[in-house]
Amino acid sequence: MRPVRWLFVLTFLVGCRIETASPGGAVSSSAKGAATGEVWVYTSVYRHVIDALEPELRRAMPGVTIHWFQAGSEKVAAKLEAELAAGGTPCDVLVTSDPFLYERFKQEGRWLRYVSPNGLRTPLRYVDPDGNYAAVRLSTMVLVHKAGLTPPASFAALAAPEWKGEVALGDPLTSGTAFTWAVSMEQALGGSWFDQLRQNEARVAGGNAAVLQKLEGGEAKVGVLLLENALAAKAKGSPIEIAWPSDGAVVVPGYAGIMASSQHPEAAKALVDALLSPAGQKIIAELGDMHAVDPRVSGPRGSISLDQLVERSAPWGEPILKYGLTDGARVKAEFSKAFAR
Repeated sequence: MRPVRWLFVLTFLVGCRIETASPGGAVSSSAKGAATGEVWVYTSVYRHVIDALEPELRRAMPGVTIHWFQAGSEKVAAKLEAELAAGGTPCDVLVTSDPFLYERFKQEGRWLRYVSPNGLRTPLRYVDPDGNYAAVRLSTMVLVHKAGLTPPASFAALAAPEWKGEVALGDPLTSGTAFTWAVSMEQALGGSWFDQLRQNEARVAGGNAAVLQKLEGGEAKVGVLLLENALAAKAKGSPIEIAWPSDGAVVVPGYAGIMASSQHPEAAKALVDALLSPAGQKIIAELGDMHAVDPRVSGPRGSISLDQLVERSAPWGEPILKYGLTDGARVKAEFSKAFAR
C-alpha cells in the first residue's frame, strides 16, 4: 500500500507546485525562495503548544510574522464565518478540529489546494484526496474508566444494563470532538442508540473537561474522553485508565487548510510545512499529547504508534465527512431530543 500512496501524493504534489495560483491569478510555486510577509493562523491548538511551536516556526520561516487567533474550534468557526459573511477574513491558515467545516469549505471553493512535501507519510485517510486540506495532528475519542474495574468492551456496550447510571458523555451541541464522535456512532449504530443511552441514564457532561471531572469525582465509572485529556490527567496522578473500544476509537483529524483568499500564500504554505516537519510533529505529540501524522514520531506519553492507532480506530474518510456535513444537524437534533426527555 505504501508505494501506491507515495505515487499518488507525489503526482499530486508535482501538479500543485507547478500550477497553484495565487489570489491575484499569478502562478506561484512552493519551490520559490524563502517566504516573507505576515500570516494569520486561526486555530484551536492548545496555547502551550503554540508557545512551544513559535521558536521552531521562527527558525523555519524567519521572514514571516505570525499572528494567532486561538480559541476552541466552535469559537474559531463562529469568528471565521462572521468575517466571511461580512465580506472577508484575514485568516490565511485554519488549524482546528472541526473536520466537517473543512469539507463544507471545500464544496464552497474556499481552499487553496496544497500538498506539503513534509506530509508524504501521512496516512491517506487523513488527507483530502483533492489536496484541499490535510491533518497535522490527531485527537482520539476513547473509553476512559475508573481504575480497578473491567471497562465496557466497546462504545456500543455503553448502553448495556450493567453501566446504567455510570456513563459520562460530552455534549455534541457544545463540543466539536463530542460531535464528531456522535456522528460516527450514529452512522454505525443508528439514531435510536442515543435513546438507549438516555434510557440507560447516561449523563451528558458538556466538554471533555467536564467528563473527566465526573470520572474523577466518582459521579461516573466510565466515559468517552479525548486520549490527550486522559493521558495528561494520568500523568498528574488521576485514578483513571484508558480502554480501546473494540468497535474502533474515533479519530478527530486536526486539519490545516490554506484559505483561497490568503494574501500571503507562500507564507501560509511555509507554515503548513513547518507544522508537518519532524520538529513540529514532535512538539505536537510531546506537548499536545496527540498523535502526530508522521509515523516516525512516537505516540504521546508512550501510547500506541500511529500505525496501531489506524488499526484500532473506526474508518475515516470522505464517506463520514460527507455524512457529517449532510446529516450533522439531524444528528445533533436526535441527540438533543433523546437527552431532553
